[in-house]
Amino acid sequence: MRYTVLTSAAVLAAALVLPGSALGSAPTAPTTPAVGMEQALQRDLGLTAEQSRIRQAHEAAAPVVEKQLRAALGDRFAGAWFAPAEGRLAVGVVTTRDAATVRAAGATPVLVARSEKQLAGLKAALDRTSADRSVFAWYVDPAANSVVVAAASTDAAERFVKASAIDPASVKLTIGEAPRTLYDIRGGDQYVINGNTLCSIGFSVAGGFVTAGHCGGAGSPTLGYNNVSQGTFAGSSFPNNDYAWVRTNGSWTPQPWVNNYGGGNVVVAGSQESAVGASICRSGRTTGWRCGTVQAKNVTVNYSGSLVYGLTQTNACAEGGDSGGAWMSGNQAQGVTSGGSGNCSTGGTTFFQPVNEILGAYGLSLTTSGGGGSTSRIIGWQGKCIDVPNSNGVPGQRLQLWDCNGTNAQNWTWPGDGTIRAFGLCMDVAWGSTANGAAIQLASCSGNPAQQFVLSGAGDLVNPQANKCVDVTGWGGTGTPLSQWECTGGANQKWYRG
Repeated sequence: MRYTVLTSAAVLAAALVLPGSALGSAPTAPTTPAVGMEQALQRDLGLTAEQSRIRQAHEAAAPVVEKQLRAALGDRFAGAWFAPAEGRLAVGVVTTRDAATVRAAGATPVLVARSEKQLAGLKAALDRTSADRSVFAWYVDPAANSVVVAAASTDAAERFVKASAIDPASVKLTIGEAPRTLYDIRGGDQYVINGNTLCSIGFSVAGGFVTAGHCGGAGSPTLGYNNVSQGTFAGSSFPNNDYAWVRTNGSWTPQPWVNNYGGGNVVVAGSQESAVGASICRSGRTTGWRCGTVQAKNVTVNYSGSLVYGLTQTNACAEGGDSGGAWMSGNQAQGVTSGGSGNCSTGGTTFFQPVNEILGAYGLSLTTSGGGGSTSRIIGWQGKCIDVPNSNGVPGQRLQLWDCNGTNAQNWTWPGDGTIRAFGLCMDVAWGSTANGAAIQLASCSGNPAQQFVLSGAGDLVNPQANKCVDVTGWGGTGTPLSQWECTGGANQKWYRG
């Protein structure tokens, strides 16, 4: 039998009739360990532990005071900002008679020239003005009582301001580097090699992702699914082996996920090798999520005279462009697609390169959801813990935020399978919902996607199926129920293990 290498590109059409098919590539992995909010504040703002706690307490009160004063001052309100030196909220006022009102509310009054409404009008004028790529951003800075224009040069910023016809005296200029958008790397997603060959991502690793060697040679550039510059093949081996890894640039963020092509993701918890006969599924950009069983290991495959050793054989189908894509057994990474015969209409045989061999060959570290059986508290907003109310560990019990107290109601076990457990039950998104506001609860452990969670290096506790964060509803305090919500980066969605 002849097998086909499964890349996908017009210039490689001839390769599609070769024995064996290569399908896929892998994502990058984070190297920064997760830290809690207080530790991060101490590290990044130069605070002591006590200063961090005091600052967070004052900042928690600030939104309430701001809302009150905005209503009281109306059009005379001139913005609000937290003033670290004073440890309290500062509020801009345009008349001295409003200063007493601000002080009575517990904030510091600052006399300024422009109201918030006037500043918003200035920004609106900038919004209506055409900007070239040398002008990066513009916004209202209430503390400076002006609008800020960020650009590559003073000349570019001044031209933009002049075109808007607003008073230059109301503008503050900042000169710097252009911002860039950031993208996720996910197993099974498409990437492009040398501008013309399509393959699929395998798994995230530290510094990049792993993929099939026949997809590209060392030094080949890659583009992401969106045709944005992604990285370069740092190593590649084909034939004999069929593996490679791509070192990615700073615009791409690795995730321990694989695309299930059903609107969700499968969490990668580890890389324990499954047995012959075990069920297995693969993800690829051409034919999506396909499953079968492991038929044989350590298979030598002859791709039209090019021998590859040590592959695993399956009866899951694949087609051109699926090369390099991720193979999963449960939540364990298995390998990246190499090649095969047949197709997903009539069925076929597909081979993959075991992932542990790739990791060992290049000294790479697989990006996973973490775990390992350890138990810890999950600490977040206001230094409080995720809690099972009244230690009542029953299915359907909604989780809440509560003062950390060291009881079993706040002890969470991370077994390494993507679940987080207490009282023998799993943290769960009610009804498997992907909507904002869905309750975070306990449920009998089933391993379904609603019970998979990833605590990222940024402190987001994410359900990959919904790609949403565990959220303290309405920024409440002790006793507030937890919900699922679109990730905003807010402090009410930041968590750490402690």
